[in-house]
Amino acid sequence: MVVLATTKPAEVDVPVSHWSLEDLAVKILRDEHYRDMSRSTIQRILAQADLKPHKCRSWLHSDDPAFEAKALDICKLYLEAPRLYQHGELVLCCDEKTSIQALERKYPTKPMQPGRPELQEFEYVRHGTRCLLATFVVPTGLVYGDVTARRTNADFRRHIRRTVAWLRVQYPQAKKYHWVMDNLNTHWSLEVCALFARLSGIKYEPKKLRRGRERIAFLTNPSHTHVVHYTPKHGSWLNQVEIWFSVLARRVIRRGNLTSKADLARKILAYVEYHNRYKAHPYEWTYTGKPLVAEAKSQSRSRDDHWLTLTR
Repeated sequence: MVVLATTKPAEVDVPVSHWSLEDLAVKILRDEHYRDMSRSTIQRILAQADLKPHKCRSWLHSDDPAFEAKALDICKLYLEAPRLYQHGELVLCCDEKTSIQALERKYPTKPMQPGRPELQEFEYVRHGTRCLLATFVVPTGLVYGDVTARRTNADFRRHIRRTVAWLRVQYPQAKKYHWVMDNLNTHWSLEVCALFARLSGIKYEPKKLRRGRERIAFLTNPSHTHVVHYTPKHGSWLNQVEIWFSVLARRVIRRGNLTSKADLARKILAYVEYHNRYKAHPYEWTYTGKPLVAEAKSQSRSRDDHWLTLTR
């Protein structure tokens, strides 16, 4: 059963994309080498082997040769974030959520009633999009966000400046800042180097920063007050602010009735304030750079199903 369930159906002349309990049972019944099995028996065997043929998750391949080193550096930061926080160092996760659509339902939503869930109109009116630039404070769970029309170099630098000003008020004891972000070109431009040089109080020499690798080396210099830690190529899922983005999408965007771009921006910023006041908490991190197995999964869950278990 395990061998069959882990074999592609097409390889054994079953014209489906993935196995179901019924397809497995029919295949076993047709094959004279196997005895007949009930659906419940098949389900029990698959459950014992932790196999779920009916489920599929998307993934993105990364060909970054330094994937492991970058991933381990970021995971180490997350594991050490509470201790670093006690010593005046903040671990921050920064990223953009682009193309957030302001969708207004064409007809009013019908409220839920006993025995019937809320009914949301299928048709909608598009009012345009907005971009959210957000920074998640790893040891505390607080978030600072800016809603913009675009995601330009200037927008990113403005967000960094505003975030640093906010952090100085929220965490006056902080002396060093570790920024986790992806390797988008706007995150290592010459202007960003100038900004971080000014924030770190160090000399800015643009002639030494003409190439991308020179800029990245400058921004990731551990001796600076503001140090950038880049996620691997196609590894933005290592950025904890992505977890918070998924919460925002479920709690505000997905079922929201957004009547304009201004309404969308207002509701996003209102949720940021609500989160910081009532729901902010650090995410415990499970990924340590090694493959996860079912036996190592934690039983704990957060209030938003994103409270991950800290393991070494």
